[in-house]
Amino acid sequence: MTETMLILGAGAPGGVGGAVALRFAKAGYHVLVTGRTFEKVEATRAAIAAQEGSADAMSCDVTSEQDLDAVFGALAAKEMPVASVIYNAGNNAPISFEALTPEQFETYWRVCCLGGFLAAKRAMPLLARQGRGSMLFTGASASLRGKPNFAHFSSAKGALRNLVQALAREYGPQGVHAAHIIIDGVVNGDQVKSRFGDYLDKLGEDGALDPAAIAEVFWMVHNQPRSAWTQELDLRPFKEAW
Repeated sequence: MTETMLILGAGAPGGVGGAVALRFAKAGYHVLVTGRTFEKVEATRAAIAAQEGSADAMSCDVTSEQDLDAVFGALAAKEMPVASVIYNAGNNAPISFEALTPEQFETYWRVCCLGGFLAAKRAMPLLARQGRGSMLFTGASASLRGKPNFAHFSSAKGALRNLVQALAREYGPQGVHAAHIIIDGVVNGDQVKSRFGDYLDKLGEDGALDPAAIAEVFWMVHNQPRSAWTQELDLRPFKEAW
């Protein structure tokens, strides 16, 4: 174990963030698992330990500079090169435009976009000083298009997408790989299973995105040779209407 990675918005082991954390730990990285709910990220840390991996867990609100400073301070204390920083934080719920308040609009933007900016402000200079490493961001179909009842989410995710493009162009020549991974479809994770299990059943076999399969893509992008970097790619089940 010679390198570490940080995941922001990791959540529980059965979701996208947890699966990504487990995949990087499996490859031998020390993983700093962070999220708003400590119990969830602690469960992911425990899952990593159960597969004989190395990890720490911390609670972190990505919209709080104080929280982010504490997380990046813990990262620095490891005194290991940082291989990757993953920004997986997000929030989403349908809200009609007429019911949408300015406060709600700002809340979604703060998590989906501002948090990515605040994390990148700390991560990108660190990776640039190393001259290598990746910062990968989780996107959504809303990153590409707006739909009824999701003006707040589409605005925030679209802004994040453009932020990542700017980072890729500015820091790519410095050896840092910034990429945006769009998840277009329902994820077969803990939250959906607990709340919409019947819907998942209707989708059938492989009708929803498998978190472990998504994690393999994050791992692949992180390991791409510098001569052929991906800036953006999208993932969806073979059944998905798009």
